[in-house]
Amino acid sequence: MIPSLPRPAWLRLGTMGYTLLFLAFLFLPLAIVAAFAFNNAPYPAPPWQGFTLDWFLGNAQAGRKGLFADRALMGSVWTSVVVASWVTVLAVLIGTSNAFLLERTQFRGKSFFSLLMLAPLVIPGVILGISILALASRIANLADDLWGLELEFLRPGLALVVLGQLSFTISVATLTISARLKRFDITLEEAAYNLGASRAAVLRTITLPYLRPALLGAAAISFLMSFENFNTTLMLVGSDSPLTVMMYGRMREGATPVLNAVSLFLMLASGLLALTLLRRDVSKR
Repeated sequence: MIPSLPRPAWLRLGTMGYTLLFLAFLFLPLAIVAAFAFNNAPYPAPPWQGFTLDWFLGNAQAGRKGLFADRALMGSVWTSVVVASWVTVLAVLIGTSNAFLLERTQFRGKSFFSLLMLAPLVIPGVILGISILALASRIANLADDLWGLELEFLRPGLALVVLGQLSFTISVATLTISARLKRFDITLEEAAYNLGASRAAVLRTITLPYLRPALLGAAAISFLMSFENFNTTLMLVGSDSPLTVMMYGRMREGATPVLNAVSLFLMLASGLLALTLLRRDVSKR
């Protein structure tokens, strides 16, 4: 369809209606969750009982423990941030190495390796978590039986959660960085080498600055994928629960508008992160 050509009224109305329905499908549930975070009722659903900030600022003495007074919930937010930070750093580092391996080297089985790297993205998270837990437990038990070594990082806990989330975030980071590296003009590096630059200097001053948008994008995607992951995390978590596992436990006990407050907090944080990255990308152009 050519945008400059006139279109009949029914087609314009149909396009507008479809767009509005699609946006409502995406954002109406989020808007309802956000609105009822301020509902003056002990349940996170209609009817509306009035405006309140108790679900953010309330304390236990007043009978309503808000988000910022709930130490367990805020602790789970911090746990998720720590896990996501480790996953992000490791995923970007390993993903960058994988990207250079796939785009700059030739070896037997390269196509099979590329295809195998995508496997964690199509395996259900629960299956992936159970498989990682079973393998890690077997290795830990074997090390304990044979050499008397207690490999705590292979037991259920945050270290195993990081390893489990890395199994699929690395694939996303590798694909993101590889797509950018594929479009790089290799003659820029060759010119720098001809002028006497070292390999480290070329990497630092030419290649990595070109890859910066992809590195930032891979970092943002890895962080958000780690922060919101539930299926794999549930299989690998120990005593310190990340936010998604904590919210699941709270939902089973009985939902309150505090969970709406957490959801609104996460929506604002995610939106702020996306806008920051978008602004950086626009300013670079």
